[in-house]
Amino acid sequence: MSGSPVIDKRKLMTGSSAGGVGSGVGVVGGGVASSNKRPRMDTLGGRGTGPIANGPMHPRPLVALLDGRDCSIEMPILKDVATVAFCDAQSTSEIHEKVLNEAVGALMWHTITLHREDLEKFKALRVIVRIGSGVDNIDVKAAGELGIAVCNVPGYGVEEVADSTMCMVLSLYRRTLWLANMVRDGKKFTGPEQVRDAAQGCARIRGDTLGIVGLGRIGSAVALRAKAFGFNVIFYDPYLPDGIEKSLGLTRVYTLQDLLYQSDCVSLHCTLNEHNHHLINDYTIKQMRPGAFLVNTARGGLVDESALAAALKDGRIRAAALDVHENEPFNAFAGPLKDASNLMCTPHSAFYSDAAMTELREMAASEVRRAIVGRIPDSLRNCVNKDCFMSHLGGGLGVADSLNGGGAGLMGVGAPFLPPSLSMAHTASHQEALAAASGAGAPHPAAAVAAAAAAAAAAVAHAQQPPPPPPVSLPIGGPPAPPHLQHNARELANHTPPKQEPAEVR
Repeated sequence: MSGSPVIDKRKLMTGSSAGGVGSGVGVVGGGVASSNKRPRMDTLGGRGTGPIANGPMHPRPLVALLDGRDCSIEMPILKDVATVAFCDAQSTSEIHEKVLNEAVGALMWHTITLHREDLEKFKALRVIVRIGSGVDNIDVKAAGELGIAVCNVPGYGVEEVADSTMCMVLSLYRRTLWLANMVRDGKKFTGPEQVRDAAQGCARIRGDTLGIVGLGRIGSAVALRAKAFGFNVIFYDPYLPDGIEKSLGLTRVYTLQDLLYQSDCVSLHCTLNEHNHHLINDYTIKQMRPGAFLVNTARGGLVDESALAAALKDGRIRAAALDVHENEPFNAFAGPLKDASNLMCTPHSAFYSDAAMTELREMAASEVRRAIVGRIPDSLRNCVNKDCFMSHLGGGLGVADSLNGGGAGLMGVGAPFLPPSLSMAHTASHQEALAAASGAGAPHPAAAVAAAAAAAAAAVAHAQQPPPPPPVSLPIGGPPAPPHLQHNARELANHTPPKQEPAEVR
């Protein structure tokens, strides 16, 4: 088909090692019967069906890993409720048309970026889960306006990033990396003079001041570790309430300028947004103590690398350690930092350990599962655009939405079934979707069943309504009636109970 990506049948393998290169899609669960057989082309989407308790047959929703291949950890969590595919894409232009048209859930790392125009390519997408904590590679506001909930995993790898940060701080103070490289390169240390020359710039930690920008989970963990090494720890975080410094035994400053002026080492632990891009720039570097250290394990966009390169060259910053960079993957042989000898870089790996990686992927897959079997956004644990998402809905939904179209979730009962094409689209409500599907013809059967159920529930509720209390007369100026007797005057005159609200149709 002209203009459409071509699927290579040889690359469509099942199992956790399935491969979908370029625009291909690898299906690793759902409608595939055996991990030892190739899937048929007509079952590529895994639209296998299974019975739902007290409900009709229902196709499994499609969940796609956008920028990765390995789904071995996610599959045990999602395989009974979804078909899982991977795209291994670096941009939405590499994502197969089937995923763009049918995927209701997406998992993504930090190697792909979703702007508004990218999000608009997805026709059925309802939830994106970022496998990590930062969501600066997603247009969160645009996603909310399109009816797409965006989630992250903020609780993973706190210890790993905090430990990596302290490892960098210690290496800058003790020049461990540079001394180890000298030994590896064959340098001979025959006396104290050679050691002194090689270790020139090593500093004592105890009594120095570590300034932390952003005292969240990781910033707090770094502060506690730094205190054990003898640092005086100060922090700047305008979003925290007063008193948190007392619970942690830290010193708080209320401007970034004060933190930079007082710190011998500055460590960044804040998220990246439109307000703090290039937080460390030529102007703020001039506010730092001469010869201070800089550590960044947060986001590369927080640091102006050109300004940092100039400061490292001039000695205004003695040395720096970066785990994140403005352009990733980092190229040590290009860019403004290529000639900086007093710079230590790692490849955005501070979060990693075997345990943290497993925990991260399990938590991300569990969030997708909550979206499928529950309601969006009520069932989501870490929805970062809930306010924007709800304002987009505008109160049109009587209940929170779910990916399977029923208010009770995929495996729930007692909710009317809605076709996926209606329940998964970017619509304001299920009622609007039903109206759009029925057009000028007869009402949708599901709507008729739901209306009948609502009428029956209202009749039962009305029949069980207790009789109204007798009218009460009080002398003028007498004591007020008890709360349960304070009825509306018109209701007392007509001896009628309060109006019964109609049952909510889910």
